[in-house]
Amino acid sequence: MKLLPAEVVTVCYIVAATLFILALKGLSNPRGARRANLLGAAGAAIAVLAYCLSVELRNLVWIIAAVVVGAVVAVVAARRVQMTQMPQLVAAFNGVGGGAAALVALVESTHDDNPWTLGVVAFTVLVGGVSLTGSFVTFGKLQGIVTTRAVTFPGLRVLMALLVLAAIGCGVGLVLTAQPLWAYLLAAAGLVLGVLLVLPIGGADVPIVISLLNAFTGLAVAASGLVLGNVLLLIAGTLVGASGTILTMAMAKAMGRTVTGIVFGAFRAHVAGAAGAGGAGDRPVRTMETDDVAILLDYAQRVVIVPGYGLAVAGAHHAAAELAEILRERGVEVVFGIHPVAGRMPGHMNVLLAEANVPYDALVEMDEVNPRFKTTDLVLVVGANDVVNPAARSSPGSPIYGMPILTVADAQQVVFLKRSLNPGFAGIENELFYDQKVSIVLGDAKATLTRLLATVKSGV
Repeated sequence: MKLLPAEVVTVCYIVAATLFILALKGLSNPRGARRANLLGAAGAAIAVLAYCLSVELRNLVWIIAAVVVGAVVAVVAARRVQMTQMPQLVAAFNGVGGGAAALVALVESTHDDNPWTLGVVAFTVLVGGVSLTGSFVTFGKLQGIVTTRAVTFPGLRVLMALLVLAAIGCGVGLVLTAQPLWAYLLAAAGLVLGVLLVLPIGGADVPIVISLLNAFTGLAVAASGLVLGNVLLLIAGTLVGASGTILTMAMAKAMGRTVTGIVFGAFRAHVAGAAGAGGAGDRPVRTMETDDVAILLDYAQRVVIVPGYGLAVAGAHHAAAELAEILRERGVEVVFGIHPVAGRMPGHMNVLLAEANVPYDALVEMDEVNPRFKTTDLVLVVGANDVVNPAARSSPGSPIYGMPILTVADAQQVVFLKRSLNPGFAGIENELFYDQKVSIVLGDAKATLTRLLATVKSGV
């Protein structure tokens, strides 16, 4: 039985769409992010309830069971996931969203023979399939299950071209014949295309690919809204697609890339890490102990802490925040230099440090902090590598060449706190380790910062 008239449902959809827009606006600033998430969740709840109360629901038991299972999985995942694993969670959610849109379209292909609808079904199935498998490959790269190096093989471009042509052929076949078999073949092509699209992309560009696939998911959801005749799905998908596209372009610009260069440039044969990879084990580096770093801090007036993914993995953000606070109390000017993808996703490091009560004005973005390094006495690079690697400027063969970096080498002294001298996420060596002004403290970031903190507190 329909409990809500169409007019009320329309008003509910307008309210939900407004909440979605306000949520996106709020997510642009860490201060409003929590409230924005609640607004988005409220909008989704209103939309789902309005739809359920406006149609004759069949298979109600299955629907309720699916909602319960989904809610349990979501709550458990959200509560158990570590902040360091947030990019992986986002990638997984992207994939699930694209896959859901593709499944809806596949079901619709068996019930509708309208050429326009089938054309939209073909688009949704293809893009949703690409988003599903592509997102889970990025998940694997971030989680370390799949190699972060660019994976290519002879004939990859030919295979991709054949798959694209096959997908177009399947889409045309679906529209002309209305046979669901074409939709299933199209789904298979999309799933394979998603894998082949992301595998050749190196680790340094994975954050941009996550955002790009997020835009793909938004397009798939919007198209599913057309298929189902649901205006709110169309609006929500369009918002996700547009915001994902804008974020992708902004990230690509921040990293000195083009989106086409990231996606299609990956098919050019190169060996990730070839630049500057020779002789790492035989070259001496200057090492320090935490007592030595404490002495440098005692004489420093301007300090920049550059956090990286290693800091996040080690859970060292609270120790870093406390160290910065103690130094400020002693009159030292301390800021955190934030690279756009310091935590492998935009804003990831900002959220992590905000969790440790670091003031927002102490989080200085790359473009603003780079000019400060020339007047900085000491830079502490905690668990970062690629975002300060000069190969991005000096080595055209490097997979990170052209990516803007934090120019820490301009400072008077640089100290790396690293677990080891192994290459970073991009798989390449950092020549900065061998600079005369650079020292390295080897060990777990949290343990090292804790010892340094104790030494600084004791006044040594």
